[in-house]
Amino acid sequence: MKRKIAFCFCVVLAFCIIFALPIAGEEELYSNVMRLHILANSNSEEDQALKLGLRDELLEKYRDSFSSYGELSVAKAKIYEDLSEIEQFAQEYVNSRGYEYGVSAELGEEKYPTRDYGRIALPAGEYLSLRIIIGEGAGDNWWCVLFPPMCTEAALGESIDYSDVSAGLTKEQYNLISESNSSGYVVKFKILEILEKTFR
Repeated sequence: MKRKIAFCFCVVLAFCIIFALPIAGEEELYSNVMRLHILANSNSEEDQALKLGLRDELLEKYRDSFSSYGELSVAKAKIYEDLSEIEQFAQEYVNSRGYEYGVSAELGEEKYPTRDYGRIALPAGEYLSLRIIIGEGAGDNWWCVLFPPMCTEAALGESIDYSDVSAGLTKEQYNLISESNSSGYVVKFKILEILEKTFR
């Protein structure tokens, strides 16, 4: 009986591993996407409201700029160029709301879980990320896809223009993350994420 159970377990595990193997183009996808990550000072109602308020103001101010990047290298260069200005804008917003929290802005690699955006999903992994940290940065955070541009739509409740998203990726990369992929991309990404956490 134990042998049968062990055999069934091995079969299921093998199936999961095969199903979760990276799809062609997945590694390249990580280097063609930039995320925006805003971390609240704490989970208090006031700090969470401050985080969302800063998000809305930040996306409103830089909406046209964030939407104009034609490729990741341009987006990265522009964000680096504007990093001090973005940090100052965020700091002034926080102070204008009566808080004395310090605010920092940084650009670097960061791990993200699998995220489903409806018609597309991004696999878990390390992505270039613009991080805005309010105070201790110990509260629940908010993130979105800065490039290809999806942030303003996600924050303002607007429908995402998927032609803008596809324009920032190769055809293979877009097919990998879109609902047109018939191989169950969300489930596959989730299994890969679970296996990575289990065996690391």
